[in-house]
Amino acid sequence: MADRDIGSSAGNDSALRIVVLASGNGSNLQALIDAIVDKTLPAQIVAVCSDRPGCLALQRAQQAGIATWAQRPREFADRAAFDAALFAHIDALQPALIVCAGYMRVISANAVQRHAGRMINLHPSLLPRHPGLHTHARALAAGDREHGASVHLVTAELDAGPIIAQARVPVHANDSEDALSNRVRTREHPLLVGVVALFANRRLRTHGNAIALDGQPLTAPLHLDDHDQIQP
Repeated sequence: MADRDIGSSAGNDSALRIVVLASGNGSNLQALIDAIVDKTLPAQIVAVCSDRPGCLALQRAQQAGIATWAQRPREFADRAAFDAALFAHIDALQPALIVCAGYMRVISANAVQRHAGRMINLHPSLLPRHPGLHTHARALAAGDREHGASVHLVTAELDAGPIIAQARVPVHANDSEDALSNRVRTREHPLLVGVVALFANRRLRTHGNAIALDGQPLTAPLHLDDHDQIQP
């Protein structure tokens, strides 16, 4: 998959084929589904895959008529065996883009490398600050004045791939973790939809871990403006 850029993975008249990986309640998945239904996102979610068979994201997919795949990692010998089964299923679907939207497992380096440039992740912080878990609590503990979300290419190093776009929110003096989380989530949805739309409209292309926007190398992350539009 890594040898072809995303923009040429489907014909010009075809919707971008996407597989979504999710582990939780699937609110970002729902944002993608809603944008597709509203015809603002020219994409097709061909499957939603999960490491948690009972998660709400799978229910959202099923309600939308989207195929699902779910297995429990503990039923496999190790991480590599689970990822081999997961990506065998994904590869058979031939998606142009794999979207990690609340997927809580670290993906094995071999799987990441085989899909270089074709997998993006939505992370709830302004990377490179606060990779990993508990980002909202860590932003508050650090006294950050700004927080937000990032969409980046997935690489073997956790949350360290090239950043495509970010959305920023202020951190208020009296913020709780829940309040800050909710503020970020309202920006996550248009951020993720906007980035996927750039891929779907063939404006964003990748070759390995190199990213280009409108044919020019992306030298700094794009940002989500106050009108929920992705801007340079």
